[in-house]
Amino acid sequence: MVDTVSAAQARRIALAAQGFARPRPASTGIRQLNTTIERLGLLQIDSVNVFERSHYLPLFARLGAYDRAALDRLAFARKGRYIEYWAHEAAIIPIESWPLFRWRMEDYRRRYGPEADGWVRANAPMLDWLKAELAEKGPLAASQIEHESNKRSGPWWGWSDVKSGLEYLFRFGDVVTAGRRRFERTYALPATVLPQRLLEAEVSRDDAVRQLMSFSARAHGIGTLGDLADYFRIKRAPAERAVHDLVDSGELLPVSVAGWNRPAWLHRDARIPRRIETTALLSPFDPIVWERARAERMFGFRYRIEIYTPAHKRIYGYYTLPLLIDDRLVGRVDLKSDRQAGVLRVQSAWTETDAPPETAVRLAALLRETALWQGLDGIEVVDRGDLAAALTAELP
Repeated sequence: MVDTVSAAQARRIALAAQGFARPRPASTGIRQLNTTIERLGLLQIDSVNVFERSHYLPLFARLGAYDRAALDRLAFARKGRYIEYWAHEAAIIPIESWPLFRWRMEDYRRRYGPEADGWVRANAPMLDWLKAELAEKGPLAASQIEHESNKRSGPWWGWSDVKSGLEYLFRFGDVVTAGRRRFERTYALPATVLPQRLLEAEVSRDDAVRQLMSFSARAHGIGTLGDLADYFRIKRAPAERAVHDLVDSGELLPVSVAGWNRPAWLHRDARIPRRIETTALLSPFDPIVWERARAERMFGFRYRIEIYTPAHKRIYGYYTLPLLIDDRLVGRVDLKSDRQAGVLRVQSAWTETDAPPETAVRLAALLRETALWQGLDGIEVVDRGDLAAALTAELP
């Protein structure tokens, strides 16, 4: 019975639960991709493509180089093992998880649906028409539905009414994704994509939240109530009820973690490795770091993405990736894939105070692998950041 866990053990437990305790495979095929996605439970999607889209990066961090087209075929097949929904944020999830979010679909419908006095109610005839279009023509992207009189407009995202309508229907569960084309979502009626058993599956709100919290606990290995709730963005009260149920069933064990100053829970199947040996660059939306308070508590790593910060106010760079060496976050690297020049640009490279002396050597090796994975011929390091000079020396 474990009741006290050191801070170092907590880090290793969390990293092992996320797949970092295993050696990278000699080669990565469909089986390894599926196993890793199933372990994570979701891949968060983000449109920023300055280096690489976010959903590709967690797999690279854990498995090394793999065929991104293979992931596209898995994740964005019209009918396959995965589908998209608002799980953490917009994310790729196993289709088996889709019924577990019906309560969220119902919440969205109550908040924004026809009974609410808002956009959906004012545009109800158009939403009915959209569903009829999908019923008649099958899966379609918004750009295939838009009329000449309904071109994209707006002060920020420029979404048309058609796109907005499809996104509301997607949140309500009235339509689902049927893959992507050039990263644009394709929409379909649920019956077109999902097997009948999932359409008919009935899961109560409490049971769904309990299952999601159970999965979150396995994916975390160890965490606070806030950590476990954040994985699928579950509110505190239902998350707390689920944790109590999981403790009663023996799945979660209450523990104390040195330095956390708050209750924590350990999953009964969590491993406590003696060491973690890895070198990885993490997406800003990797589960290891997406909950910034957890990253700071667990790794002493204060991380903020600076995409939306004016250039002259950025400290580290536009799209900095946390650098994981073994069981510590020891630096951050701002990367850009310059495909026209065939170069991976290191626009800045920084270390944390406890970075090991071999940081530049290990990062250089990883960057060589990264450039090859991206199909780029060279690496260029900009002289910005306290790691830049040492990194340049390792990349002649």
